[in-house]
Amino acid sequence: MFERGFKSWCENVALQQRRSAGLKATDPLDPSVLAKALDVRVWMAEEVPGLDGQSLDILLRQDQDSWSAVTLSIAEVDLVILNSSHSPARQASDLMHELAHILLGHTPARVDVTEDGLLILNTFNKDQEEEAAWLAGCLLLTRDCLVFVRRNRLDLAEAAKRYGTSSDMLRYRLNVTGVDQQFGAALRSSPGQSSRSF
Repeated sequence: MFERGFKSWCENVALQQRRSAGLKATDPLDPSVLAKALDVRVWMAEEVPGLDGQSLDILLRQDQDSWSAVTLSIAEVDLVILNSSHSPARQASDLMHELAHILLGHTPARVDVTEDGLLILNTFNKDQEEEAAWLAGCLLLTRDCLVFVRRNRLDLAEAAKRYGTSSDMLRYRLNVTGVDQQFGAALRSSPGQSSRSF
């Protein structure tokens, strides 16, 4: 699916961003901290100037599942707008996904406005979306973080809270990175040991 070496490159980027923030390889990386380091502005939908109450009602209540985040580039300034109706874990994931696009230097999708004021996404690059999703996962949960979780037998709900992700995201990363397979035999060999939380 990805070019050879891409996954290793993503892990290295995630570790480099932690080092730049003065963090250890197993520390959580707050997406808002990364956004600040990258000079990316982050707004909630309510902060968009001129957005009327009816539009906000559609975006955040009536049709809240139709969008997660959008990045605008205006006069060389990147701005990410987040859907504040989503959970903090989902907002963190969405923000990290948008930051991943920026780190990868992806070409933004083109959006057109119809005569009746509807926004239509006219370009969608599946490869870029998959690359951004993988890098975002690495930024949130490096392989070092995942190994730390399993090696210390941390409770997954508490570990997800620590890293600011959903439990689903944590389980997904443990699976797709092979960390669960790596630790599977050891975990199965001592079923009576209790989980540890923070």
